Amino acid sequence: MAKSVYHYIALQWKRPYDGDHGALMKERLVEWRRQPAIVRVERPTRLDRARELGYKAKQGVVVVRVRVRKGGRRKPRPNKGRRPKRMGVYGFAPAKGLQVMAEERAQRKYPNLVVLGSYYVGEDGLYKWYEVIMVDPHHPAIQSDPELRWVASGKHKCRPCRGLTPAGRRARGLRATRGLRGTHKHKWKKKAKERRLRKRHEASRGARFIAPDELRKKYHRGDLT
Repeated sequence: MAKSVYHYIALQWKRPYDGDHGALMKERLVEWRRQPAIVRVERPTRLDRARELGYKAKQGVVVVRVRVRKGGRRKPRPNKGRRPKRMGVYGFAPAKGLQVMAEERAQRKYPNLVVLGSYYVGEDGLYKWYEVIMVDPHHPAIQSDPELRWVASGKHKCRPCRGLTPAGRRARGLRATRGLRGTHKHKWKKKAKERRLRKRHEASRGARFIAPDELRKKYHRGDLT
């Protein structure tokens, strides 16, 4: 069966830094470093991901490339005496991912637009770049589009700030769409309960002793610790 062009684009982005595409990425990164942190681009770098997020080559649809610095939070080093462990400089990670931060910065730059989503386009040793798909809810071409006019209802302001974009939903544990039982947090709690009750299968790697029913009942009553 013949494959579409989007299949080959996605296949190329499986390993974007190999071969001829890797040489092209190096040239892009050299150019992107010299540009401002937030730049509006004419067309998306990854057309397959942009189309999945709702991009269309029409008026009212905007693509913005955002540069975000990698790593944890940079906190000022205290000038008073204390041991290095208590200085509170290292090991402070932000509470949100870099992709969500990129969407929020694009939203602050263009407050009259609505963010549909974003995707990864490159990184070096210091920065990561994401492209954000944004839509103008007041444009006539968007208001007449049956697939995009939902953004014109006035209920979708600052979607990244409320965790409503695909990146924000992943951070909230809502990656699956089958209700609460398909979320990450439910799976984490389920695994934690299995570890607490030692309910590991005998054939699994590193399996522990499976407690009999009587011991498990005692554990629930609090007789065992």
